[in-house]
Amino acid sequence: MDNFVVSARKYRPNTFQTVVGQEHITNTLKNAVLSNHLAQAFLFCGPRGVGKTTNARILAKTINCDNLSKEGDPCNECASCTSFNNNASLNIVELDAASNNSVEDIRNLIEQVRYAPQPGKKKVYIIDEVHMLSTAAFNAFLKTLEEPPSYAIFILATTEKHKILPTILSRCQIFDFNRITVKEIVGQLSKIASNEGIKADNDALHLIAQKADGGMRDALSMFDMIVTFSNNNVIDYQTTVDNLHILDYDYYFKLTDFLNRGDASQALMIFDEILRKGFDGHNFINGLAEHFRNILVCKDAVTLELLDVSDSVKQRYDQQAKEVPMSFIMTALNIGSDCDTKYKESKNQRLHVELALMKMAHVNKAIRLAQIEIKKKD
Repeated sequence: MDNFVVSARKYRPNTFQTVVGQEHITNTLKNAVLSNHLAQAFLFCGPRGVGKTTNARILAKTINCDNLSKEGDPCNECASCTSFNNNASLNIVELDAASNNSVEDIRNLIEQVRYAPQPGKKKVYIIDEVHMLSTAAFNAFLKTLEEPPSYAIFILATTEKHKILPTILSRCQIFDFNRITVKEIVGQLSKIASNEGIKADNDALHLIAQKADGGMRDALSMFDMIVTFSNNNVIDYQTTVDNLHILDYDYYFKLTDFLNRGDASQALMIFDEILRKGFDGHNFINGLAEHFRNILVCKDAVTLELLDVSDSVKQRYDQQAKEVPMSFIMTALNIGSDCDTKYKESKNQRLHVELALMKMAHVNKAIRLAQIEIKKKD
């Protein structure tokens, strides 16, 4: 029986071409390698799971490749590439600053820097979670980072750039990684599903991408979990909703219909059902506000592209946007925002959300009464 390899490792990019959603960085790095304009120190910063360490490894591999392609990709055949692929490269040193954050650890690293690479062109030092270094360790590292030997290149990676000393930042070429878009994550998951012979529902992949919040690694972890649960190489919408503990779109669509009709009783019953299923009231009210925002986006063709959902769900939003008046959406959004702001301060949080729902259910009636009063005055 073969050992299972998680998708985040199995499909980890090994060239700049295969990196998802960071073209502004990969293009710059490729051009730097091809033109031999490499900085002595790089700082890769951004949210978790967007490719910081992956790009650091690809850059280290590319720098030492003996037969680079015209596009700036490593050959994967030379001695340097082969040793890298086998995790046996002596020219690439990785240090986890989360567990090696003392002055002594940095002194050991500086001692290694004194020795030039025997085979290969450059010696690359990748320091992950660099913000975890102590202030004393940062200060011990300053001189080496500013004036390293000609053969040494440092690549620092962090999720918290604000914790790094300004003196360190000033010595690095800084690259800010973007969150990966829902569309890009869905595209990558679709390719992986196709390669693995998995039948994946597009709506389910959109849910995974939205839950991942811009991190490809998180998306792949959820993808693996749902595939394991289904046990039949099928990822469908309902299985994804159940496994990720996500509130189904149906709840929000039905709730909006009831609120728009002024049916407060049914709205409260739906909220009760949601609570009984173990969902948090705060997450619910935030999700409802997000639903209203999506309806608002559908009201204008210009803003329609801001809707990050599958085509089938987009059609439902479009239909509901035609049925729900703008005045209701704007007022309900204000009520939802106010409920969200005061939720944690409330002593009776369930009642706090229920009051918000009842206010939303009476919005259209209040608007009609106000219009009648205006007509009477006229």
